Amino acid sequence: MTVAVHVTQPVRATVDEIVPRLIADLVASRVTAGDPTLWGPDAEAEASTRLGWVDAVSVSRPLVAEIVALRDDLAARGIDRVVLSGMGGSSLAPEVIAGTAGVELTVLDSTAPAQVLAALDGDLARTVLVVSSKSGTTLETDSHRRAFETAFQDLGLDPAEHIVVVTDPGSALDASASEAGYRVFRADPNVGGRYSALTAFGLVPAGLAGVDISELLDEAEASLLEFAIDSPENPALRLAAAIAGSSSDGSRRDKLGLVSDGTYIEGLPDWIEQLIAESTGKNRTGILPVVLLPVSPELESRPKDLQIVRFVEDADEFHLRERHPGEILVSGSLGALFLLWEHATAIAGHLLGINPFDQPDVESAKAAARGLLDARPEPSAPVFVQDGVEVRVSDPALAVSASIEGVLDALWASLPADGYVSIQAYVSRLELGQLPGLRELAAADSGRPATFGWGPRFLHSTGQYHKGGPAQGVFLQILERTDVDLEIPGRPFTFGQLIEAQAAGDAAVLVSHGRPVVTLTVTDAVDDVLTLFTAAQ
Repeated sequence: MTVAVHVTQPVRATVDEIVPRLIADLVASRVTAGDPTLWGPDAEAEASTRLGWVDAVSVSRPLVAEIVALRDDLAARGIDRVVLSGMGGSSLAPEVIAGTAGVELTVLDSTAPAQVLAALDGDLARTVLVVSSKSGTTLETDSHRRAFETAFQDLGLDPAEHIVVVTDPGSALDASASEAGYRVFRADPNVGGRYSALTAFGLVPAGLAGVDISELLDEAEASLLEFAIDSPENPALRLAAAIAGSSSDGSRRDKLGLVSDGTYIEGLPDWIEQLIAESTGKNRTGILPVVLLPVSPELESRPKDLQIVRFVEDADEFHLRERHPGEILVSGSLGALFLLWEHATAIAGHLLGINPFDQPDVESAKAAARGLLDARPEPSAPVFVQDGVEVRVSDPALAVSASIEGVLDALWASLPADGYVSIQAYVSRLELGQLPGLRELAAADSGRPATFGWGPRFLHSTGQYHKGGPAQGVFLQILERTDVDLEIPGRPFTFGQLIEAQAAGDAAVLVSHGRPVVTLTVTDAVDDVLTLFTAAQ
């Protein structure tokens, strides 16, 4: 087998109960056949145009030669630095592919001015920018493209020689890029962004960076039959039942801890996080992915509503030498694991009774950000400032202590019994890369699972769950106030104003959904971060 999914009790009992029903309903073969009726009549129209990923391996094969030829042509012209501008699945899948293969790929999925400037500060003469946007109207990627076009022109470089576009046929970007003379790869329009790992969105940037994408497709192809057969051994059926099936008493663990433990694959939990959260977090239900370290507090405290998935080198061997009762062990090649999780997530949607292909709440934060960019109001005054950190809260009751430590304690105290903490950092992760450590402290201090997301990247993934899923979360935003900024050519706002509006817009939408939000704005990146870590302990 190219993949292995190993379960122990009590998960095995749920799998043994659910999988026979999935087999009786021919769920695996119906997914493979592209049957849009699996998710109910309300989802049928959308599902009929979103199942192209089941054929991604065969559809993508002709792309390999085109990508390799372009890579060779670029190399012959001394262009060997690849920068990827993409959001959500458009950046996360290539990041995993490149990281696992050990090739260099600069991923630009932020509007933080310092992070954009860092991407621009590389040797542009040897840089190709890959602009990936399914709709062609993604504000972040459009802003990146504008900045790079201007930078290339300022150096006397022809942008048409240095920009490659991946988009859906007929999109606004398809038209404008073709007119500008850019090389355009048109992806399958019947594949949603988060299911696009094995399409042009995953393959073009990774292939240009030097990954053997033919081997990746071979890995995926070798697993296709396993996922298509209605059999108790089908790993996708087993995984879907394990993560989304309810036990005989009706209970279900609705949070999914993802931990890498000896696997050679780099960053897969981050890709799975956006796939599952955006696919299932709607209709006040869903599965919340929680990316963990092997030493994270949740692995010791073991919350009853948290199901652990452990990625290992060999799931069938791992359980023999180490006991992790109740965990799901998963192993396999990267190409096969992409397909495993895509199939399992789609089947999980069937089990949960939701449409796994739409994202009805993602647009709300975008609309709020656009409104703030148009109006550009002055930021609200902080309720107090401590050691340079500005504190803002959605509810004055959260700030009665007048200390950051007290505010965080009050935020944790507002957690429901089945709640979770979400930390969202709208900052440059190149300069504040230590911030994910706050997740570990928040999980330990609150006693509940905690997630961490870089803004605005997470808006295109877990943002859907936070607004459309169960009303369980409390939210901690980390912002930065900095003198570093960058104009966006042709736009009346800067990157700094854009990321500020994205954070404020998302906070406003969360508050409108009744979610508690605390916003901490650092004014000195070095000193203030220490204040945050001290308060979170």
